[in-house]
Parts: sequence; C-alpha cells; structure tokens
Amino acid sequence: MRSLITGGRGFVGHWLAAHLRELGDEVVVIDREVEITDPEAVLAALRAAAPEAIYHLAALTHVGRSWDEPLEVLRVNVLGTGVLLAAARECGSDPRVLVTSSAEVYGAVTDPSRMPIGEDAPLAPLTPYAASKLAAEALVSQAYHGHGQHAITVRPFNHIGPGQTPNFAVAALAKRIVEAERAGATSIPVGNLSARRDFTDVRDVVRAYRQLIQSGEPGTVYNVCSGHDVSIDEIAQRLLSLAGTSLTLDTDPTLLRPVEVPVLRGDPSRLEGATGWKPEIVLERTLADVLASWRQTVG
Repeated sequence: MRSLITGGRGFVGHWLAAHLRELGDEVVVIDREVEITDPEAVLAALRAAAPEAIYHLAALTHVGRSWDEPLEVLRVNVLGTGVLLAAARECGSDPRVLVTSSAEVYGAVTDPSRMPIGEDAPLAPLTPYAASKLAAEALVSQAYHGHGQHAITVRPFNHIGPGQTPNFAVAALAKRIVEAERAGATSIPVGNLSARRDFTDVRDVVRAYRQLIQSGEPGTVYNVCSGHDVSIDEIAQRLLSLAGTSLTLDTDPTLLRPVEVPVLRGDPSRLEGATGWKPEIVLERTLADVLASWRQTVG
C-alpha cells in the first residue's frame, strides 16, 4: 500500500512510518517542508505521491499552549484538515484518509456512570485545542456526507512512548527524574497529579491506525484507547520505582492548566469490533522504555 503521512516526522509519525514500512508499505512523509494550510503545496505533494492511504497527523497538539495561541491552533488544525481533505479528493489516486482528532473533545466527564466514554457520548471541548479538533471532525463528516469521501476520524486518548517531547506529562516526568539523578537533586516540579488518563503505548496506537485504514467504515469515528485509566501520580510513582530513586514531587503552579479534565477513560469496543485490535504493550514496559530513552538523551 502506498501511504502518505502528514506530520510524519513527529512523535507518532515516526512510529507510524516505521510500522508501515515493517508491513511492506511504501511510505511518503511530509512535514514542515509542506505548509499544511497551503492548498497548492498540499495538492502537489499528494499528486506526486499518489497515495492509496493518507494518515493526517499534522497539527499543533500542545493542549496547554493552545490557550496562548488559540487562533494559530485553529488555523493549522482546522484549515489544515480542510485543505488536506480537499487535496485528497483532487489528487487522482482516491486515497482512504484517516484524520486524527483527540479524546479532549469529550471535555470533563464527571459522572462515573458515563465511563468508559464511547464515541456517541456528548462532546464538550474545554480547550482551544479540543475545539479545533472538534471543528476538524466536522470537516471529515462533511467530506463523507457531502462528497462520499472515504475518510474516518480517530480519537486517540493519551498515547505515550519513547521519543515523545517533554511537552507531555509522562515524557516530562521521566526527563525531570533523569535530570534530577544526574544533578543530585532531591525534588522535581510537577503539575496536577490527580488527573486520571487512559494511556496507550504509541506502538499500539499506530497498529490501530493501520488496521483502521484497512477495515474502518467511512464517515465513522473510532476511539483509540486501552479502556483503563491511571492517575498521573501513579505514573510518577512507577517511574520513580523504575528509576530506583526517591524524589519529592513539588507542585509548580506554572505547570497547571487553566482548565483540567479530571478523568478520561475510553471505550475501545468499536475499534476492537472493526479490526480485532487489542493493546499489546503493558504500561510497565512503556514507562521503562520512556525512562531508558531519556537516559540516553539527557546529557
């Protein structure tokens, strides 16, 4: 299968490209060399690649930073998705398109009876990032209903693994632990430790994406998640245990978000029913791999 990945040099794109190549796919990666909001540039890239499948990962993804740059987040995440979908319709190869949204579109689900969260749950985005992703989902729906385009939406919950930037909680904690080890420090700064998230290893996530390109129903939304939630505090304690160190966790107000979703736990049954996918990598292995990666990276 000829596959094209937008945002293909990012954290998920790196793992996705490697997975696709392992399966024998021909992979074309576009990233910052192609401005995702430029219709002519995107269409030219797609015509040159003639993909059978497109994985649209290009986006501004830092939830906290979206509060500071809401208009830029909307421009890239919404306009970029619209440009990509239009180019896919015009490029001549009639590709299947997978667009990545986010579980952030569900907002703050505080009623335990609504857990785990299924794809038909009410949508109530709380952040500029989440709002941009929900708007992008609307473009996918319009492309399917208005043009018959073979496009699906995925709502990944928190995905983690080696190579993730410290803009995200698990990577940031691992990096700070390694830096504290090297510096002989006794504490590390942390944000909100009470938040609970549904974590999946990025290597399992990209397997789900490939299987959905093959078996997903056009116009359908799929959660990509484990179905289990873990607190950030538990993640921190597991990382400390794996590192063999004891550090004090000091709350830093600058690391707290203006609005925090307390719990996210997804229902992966629609994904499982469509593809047979199940997560294969346990959390302990993921955290060990993340910690090992930072020990190789931090000087």
